[in-house]
Amino acid sequence: MSGCGGCKGCSPKGITSVKDAAYTVALAGNANVGKSATFNQLTGVDQIIGNWPGKTVERAEGLLVHKGHRIRVIDLPGIYSFSTYSMEELVSREFIALEHPDAVVNVIDASALERNLFFTIQLMELAPPLMIAVNQIDLAEKKGLTIDVEKLSSILGVPVVPTVAIRGKGISPLTDAILDLVHDRPVPPVLFYGREIEERIARIVSLLHPVSTPYPTRWTAIKLLERDPDMVRIVSVQDPSIVQEADRLAGEIEAIHGEPVSVVITAERYQIADRIAAEVITVQMPQDGPQKKSLTDKIDQIALHPILGYFGVVGVIGGLLVWTFLIGAPVSAFITSFLTQFEQYEPVITGPFTDILWNGVFTGFLAGVTLIIPYVLPFYLILAVIEDSGYLTRISVMLDRGMHKIGLHGKAIIPLILGYGCNVPAIYSCRIMESPKQKLLAAFLVTLVPCTARTVVILGLVAAFVNIWWALALYAFDILLILVVGRVAFKAVPGESVGLIMEMPDYHVPSLRVVLKQTWARTKSLIWVVFPAYIIGSAVLQGFYAAGLLDPVNALLAPITTLWLGLPAVVGITLIFGIVRKELTILTLAVIFGTTNFATIMSPVQLIVLALVSMLYIPCISAIFALASEFGWRRALAITGTEIVLAIVLGGLAYRALGLFM
Repeated sequence: MSGCGGCKGCSPKGITSVKDAAYTVALAGNANVGKSATFNQLTGVDQIIGNWPGKTVERAEGLLVHKGHRIRVIDLPGIYSFSTYSMEELVSREFIALEHPDAVVNVIDASALERNLFFTIQLMELAPPLMIAVNQIDLAEKKGLTIDVEKLSSILGVPVVPTVAIRGKGISPLTDAILDLVHDRPVPPVLFYGREIEERIARIVSLLHPVSTPYPTRWTAIKLLERDPDMVRIVSVQDPSIVQEADRLAGEIEAIHGEPVSVVITAERYQIADRIAAEVITVQMPQDGPQKKSLTDKIDQIALHPILGYFGVVGVIGGLLVWTFLIGAPVSAFITSFLTQFEQYEPVITGPFTDILWNGVFTGFLAGVTLIIPYVLPFYLILAVIEDSGYLTRISVMLDRGMHKIGLHGKAIIPLILGYGCNVPAIYSCRIMESPKQKLLAAFLVTLVPCTARTVVILGLVAAFVNIWWALALYAFDILLILVVGRVAFKAVPGESVGLIMEMPDYHVPSLRVVLKQTWARTKSLIWVVFPAYIIGSAVLQGFYAAGLLDPVNALLAPITTLWLGLPAVVGITLIFGIVRKELTILTLAVIFGTTNFATIMSPVQLIVLALVSMLYIPCISAIFALASEFGWRRALAITGTEIVLAIVLGGLAYRALGLFM
């Protein structure tokens, strides 16, 4: 690799010097084409992972230092078109058009050239300085496909470099080509459509001269012809007659073809892509009979089987949950036991205030450590392995149809599964959803999933002192509730839901470097939310408790806790402490009553009701902070309020219903 990746030897200030880079290069392409692997090879270890301004779409950028030139590299979201149906598509389109990067590297999959060239054609219409990295050449060769990259470069009129990014092959010539591109900044040539479309594009172009837009004129004309809502809005403000004329011309195309104009232009793009792919691909048939099925095809016969495939899905999801319940919990208990021995040490400065602060900070720190190490880190690690192997895509496809019932698609299963370990990282993982509505809906449903902390409450109250069947009944009820609430929220929340469009990558052995980097990137962003929330929240509650301010809270909540829920009045305090961390519901209850045999202080009905309410109201203060960081405080508090009301209403109904036969 020619670039040093912005290491500290070349960049004393580290990755923060990205802002001082002389050039900006964007990586664009479909999902699962090796774009992230290319980004990692170019930028090395030091990278910035965050969000695009005002968006919940993840943003990754790094520094490439090559031949004395500092180049800022932006990894755009993996998308398939510029139709703006999703936030990822809008982010990519606006960055290329409005930020004017010095070069755009279109990473494409050599083994699915035609499908990837569909996006390349749209990139060329946006007219940035463009080059193509034909990645995964090795996988194409295994399938008997040979790509003539020189001919592809000649047809498209842009530089083309073959790579195998995961192994670092082709990265050196790629960096050379990037440097040449940012210096020359050539505009890619025009690829023409059929005559009836080109005539109408030319007509709209002739009308657009007095109109000012940040987009190329030909691009604007094509988007007006496709009736793109954003382009229609931009142009109509300046000259509505152009929009009316474009709509009329689009109607003429629809009359000729008998299909919507967007379908016609999409078909034209695929026709161009098909023609180019046919010219540059050579298929080498085996000499000894029919080609054998690849390992991917053989595995997919089971992984995507309409019946057997679900056994694989259940096995993987079950394995993740086994870690949560059977391995993570003992590890968490061991860490708790080890760290609590240090709680006895007094702070250097003693006094009522410092004692309260010390206890609160220590409790919050303990809560964060026992969450991150036994649950979050292993969960993210296993998830990254499954993702990098290619199997996570198959899980999403298998569950896609069922998820449509609640307005989501198959990828939503990822945050929902993660929620059983911890709701906080599950909320962040909702970024994989395409539309803002689906992100919000998935995060809302994730907070209803009983995480490990709520599992402790369910098992500690119901399984231990009623029976295991009532504990399982609570889980079954929760799943049913998620389906019902999800369906209602899908109808009530404004916005659009888009379908699942995913490439099916070949299976491969996960890269340890990619897995560790992905795990750390996800965990690092989570740490900045979890620890401050736990420590501050715990310290504040400790102070309130020491000052005797929680007793009035019990009196204030008594109409709800005693009259409606049928619980002892002091449960109000336990529910308040449960906002910091759900296990504190049980711990506070034990401290107040001086016993861990809860069957002596509450009836079976009360134990079930308390577990139900604890399971349904907002998971913890860290989850609230995570929701706020992703969706803003207004929506975070709306979700929090909704779940508190839902928990109270259903808890009261359960108390009355269970009282009839228990």
